[in-house]
Amino acid sequence: MKDPRAISINDYTYSLPETRIAAYPLSERDASKLLIYREGEITTDTYKNITGHIPENSLLVFNNTKVVEARLLFQKATGGVIEIFCLEPHEQYPDITTAMLQPGKVWWQCLVGGVSKWKPGQTLEKRVLVTGEQEILLKANYIEKRAGSFIIELSWSPGHLSFAEILHKAGAIPLPPYIKRAVEGSDAERYQTVYARFDGSVAAPTAGLHFTSSIFSSLEEKKIAVDFVTLHVGAGTFKPVKAETLREHEMHAELIDVSRTTIENILSNPGQAIVAVGTTSLRTLESLYWLGVKGRVESGEWGMGGGKVEELLQWEAYELAKRNIPVKEALGSLLEWMNKNKLDRLITKTQILIAPGYEFKIVRGLVTNFHQPNSTLLLLVAALIGKDWRKVYDHALQNDFRFLSYGDGCLLWRKSC
Repeated sequence: MKDPRAISINDYTYSLPETRIAAYPLSERDASKLLIYREGEITTDTYKNITGHIPENSLLVFNNTKVVEARLLFQKATGGVIEIFCLEPHEQYPDITTAMLQPGKVWWQCLVGGVSKWKPGQTLEKRVLVTGEQEILLKANYIEKRAGSFIIELSWSPGHLSFAEILHKAGAIPLPPYIKRAVEGSDAERYQTVYARFDGSVAAPTAGLHFTSSIFSSLEEKKIAVDFVTLHVGAGTFKPVKAETLREHEMHAELIDVSRTTIENILSNPGQAIVAVGTTSLRTLESLYWLGVKGRVESGEWGMGGGKVEELLQWEAYELAKRNIPVKEALGSLLEWMNKNKLDRLITKTQILIAPGYEFKIVRGLVTNFHQPNSTLLLLVAALIGKDWRKVYDHALQNDFRFLSYGDGCLLWRKSC
């Protein structure tokens, strides 16, 4: 496996006219165009027919994270507006689910717009009238400034409500910054997959936005298995690579949660085609292998306890590659550790950066949308299909495909398949 730290991001850019960025989704989720890439050949279809392009007995893995209404707007008495964008929970909480269920008060890592207008010691207040319910009073206090973010204490009454409930009632869906319009009521449904389950993301796993109950039925009819992992998408997913080479770029870390059953399903049929629906699912699946390798190398001393293992760092996949441990052994190590600790779920963070030179261990196919130039997501696509990433993107641009979160997508197969 070739270390990608010397890669220049300038080699992974293209011209994306603003007119090609989809501001709205199509009226029907599965009506979006689907580009299929296999062994250098490109064909096109629609998502409605995606099952016909996936082999029988494959395993499709989806990310069932749920986008939370992470934007909170507070208006000061003077009329100025301060925006608090909730990124992830403070480290005092063992996992994001625990933090989301906190009643009365929570500490959260946030971005703050207009922070210069927020005087030290000043409490911001927001009153929310909910039809047929008691008024909610939400307060915000500035606790600590960190590199690139702030720790904010959010408290509310009635105090029996969970933080997840407060966000649902008082917050707004955070559309990506490249969708240059105000959030509308329909976004609450359409910027969410039909199978979203666990609160925690500030951005949707957009490849899954195209899937419908009808598609899931057709997958079942063809004996294509489905499974779910959870990766809570952070705002860092939109972070462009501004460094000259990848060596200077710091990849964002994201929370992952994978069940023992899912790991067992991956191991149950080594010859099956495993298809990740979305780059977040792909990063989670590949991270499982390296976490298993890391556990073997460190003789099972995972540390941290409480259902967590040490997070997978940005370059560890490349540093551990020389160990050449089979997938069965690596994932088996994870299961052994979970059994020993009587755990049904593996909860940790991954910072893995997948770029050209990376050798895939688990995933053979990827369903994904079209990504921004100069992004780590585009690098991931290039790692999967090589230099043909440009051929795929040129074809999409020349054939009126819609780009980014609300746009069309593609099914990409590794060249080795």
